[in-house]
Amino acid sequence: MLHAKAGEMVVLHCPQCGLHNDNEADVFWTSHTTEHMNLTDMSTSDEPRQMDLLVHGRSLVILRASVNHQGNYSCSPGTAHSWSWFTLTVYATQSREYDENTQYSSTCYTQESCTLYCPSVNVPCVHTPNITSNGIIWHKEGESSPRGNNFSSVDKNDRGRYTCTRSYLYHGQTYNKTFTVVLDVQPSKKYGKSKILSPQESSVFHVVLDSTVVIDCEAVLYSDFDLVFWLSGKSFVETNNSLPVFYTLTSENNSREQKMIASLVFQKVSYEDLSKQYTCKLESDHQLPSFVTITLTQKGASSLPLVFCITVVLIVVTIVVCVKFKINITLFLRDTLGCYRRTSDGKSYDAYLMYYESITDAGLNEDDRRWLERVLEERFGYNLCLFDRDVSSGEAAAVAVLDCIELSRMVVLVPTSPGSGPGSDLLKDIHAALVERKTRLVLINTAQVSSTGSLPEALQRLSEAGHCVTWKGRSSMSPSSSFWKQLRYYLPAPRLLPHIPTQDYNQCNIEQSE
Repeated sequence: MLHAKAGEMVVLHCPQCGLHNDNEADVFWTSHTTEHMNLTDMSTSDEPRQMDLLVHGRSLVILRASVNHQGNYSCSPGTAHSWSWFTLTVYATQSREYDENTQYSSTCYTQESCTLYCPSVNVPCVHTPNITSNGIIWHKEGESSPRGNNFSSVDKNDRGRYTCTRSYLYHGQTYNKTFTVVLDVQPSKKYGKSKILSPQESSVFHVVLDSTVVIDCEAVLYSDFDLVFWLSGKSFVETNNSLPVFYTLTSENNSREQKMIASLVFQKVSYEDLSKQYTCKLESDHQLPSFVTITLTQKGASSLPLVFCITVVLIVVTIVVCVKFKINITLFLRDTLGCYRRTSDGKSYDAYLMYYESITDAGLNEDDRRWLERVLEERFGYNLCLFDRDVSSGEAAAVAVLDCIELSRMVVLVPTSPGSGPGSDLLKDIHAALVERKTRLVLINTAQVSSTGSLPEALQRLSEAGHCVTWKGRSSMSPSSSFWKQLRYYLPAPRLLPHIPTQDYNQCNIEQSE
């Protein structure tokens, strides 16, 4: 039974198509519409074409149907004595009967992507020559403009009747076939994520030996095919309640989800049970499986306090070590792991050594100062700004010194014996500038000054804003001494660490001491 709208294409296929090896020309088509007509014998003449009929092998194509084509058709494959019959009804106008027999239905779900598919005109087993598809155009009832058939996210406003028109080209003429698709939009049926609600992973249950214990594994499920069960190690726990350990299932359903409880039952807890791991497993048909593993421990035998105490002790020891040896740790990272400055901050020098006159006769002499400069530059790789080397003699001393401070990352104030150090009379002139610029400072004191606390007022205020390191004479000359460790800790990391053998400095240290 075929139904067609006047003016549209209709394709009939012999049902036995593909079941025989007979030549396709052996299929005989007959029209019984107004009079008995052998269409196969007429296929070589123009008469069928004038009637908008096209016979090709096992296919009979009515290019543009009319009420004159309405009636019965038959086909017989090869020499078989069976016939297949078709009854074609052609509707001149749109009618309820036509809609009921030709429309298709499609269902989509809100907030989901959806694609409408246009039913196809049955493709002949042997393609009819010279007929080519010319695309599909979609319309929605009540809208004048064409539209697409793909929805990225469907909502209720998208429901309704859609028509798709397939067009075909044959000898320069266009022939159409229209279908109706009724779209129904339903609430989303997407699955939620099934999951185990309790217990938590790695939970420990404290039990009494020989007692009855029940541990519930509670899960929420969104599919009838989801399963919850217990494993002992890698073995399944059975539901047989005559066994020492088994599990039971209880469920609670609502319209969208199911709550399932798998209860693991120990008739009498044994020592063997304490040594095993038990796993609640959720298997699903729409997501990866999930697991929760638990263990049992005997009450009163918990090792948690001991573990807690050990953890606290380790934390305290770590903090004490870090505080006590923070200088050594910092220098180790610089010297061993190469944690040195690699980016430019616009400064030309790592530090400016500024000498000031000590009023206590306890400052560094010229040899000590040269030793200080040499170790910083050659042994530890610092780029220093020195007054007698890097400050232009033609500039005003205070201005030149401030320029050098501006180009340095830190200022190191070094005490000298009265009248023996360059720049010893400049500290009072630039004191205000140092405070105003919040210059990073390291103040070197001698052991005598540290014991008496006798510093000028300006230096006392600067020492409060910076760091103090004590020079102890001969004991401070070795690059591995506490003096050098503290000084290097407060100084910024140099850009580059030169490789100078330590023994060379040890020898220099001996000569300097002599």
